[in-house]
Amino acid sequence: MTFFVLKKRTIFLFLAVLTVIASAAAVIYTKSENVTAFNPAAGENVRDIHMVTGEFTTTTADGKEMEVYRWDPGTIFLEKGENVNLKILGVNGSEHPFYIEGTDIKGVVKKGEETVVPLNFSKEGTYKLVCDVHSHHENHGTMIAYIVVD
Repeated sequence: MTFFVLKKRTIFLFLAVLTVIASAAAVIYTKSENVTAFNPAAGENVRDIHMVTGEFTTTTADGKEMEVYRWDPGTIFLEKGENVNLKILGVNGSEHPFYIEGTDIKGVVKKGEETVVPLNFSKEGTYKLVCDVHSHHENHGTMIAYIVVD
């Protein structure tokens, strides 16, 4: 007859690892500030909001050329729980990888293409739509739009 023997040390190590994993999962789950945007079900009323990428260029008095990119419109307003398709057309700039702060939403807008981002926010607040390429002044300005959820 064969017996399976476990040492106390092995059991304690296993329980310690299991406790750490369970604690980490609980912290991540309860502390998550991210809002998930859902793709609305078929047949639901969905509002389309159209946005484009834009570019402004200028030459300063000393001959320095400047350019800045932006989302247009720069602010959109949604109702909490409203189903929206944000349709972003890439007009200027070859591509704009983006994310929406406080959510898991990420994507890329490419020149000449329309990117559709389904939105439905469960929490009120102001969320920033940020272009990763143009997220600070040193790299052609800040390309940020605001999504205001009431």
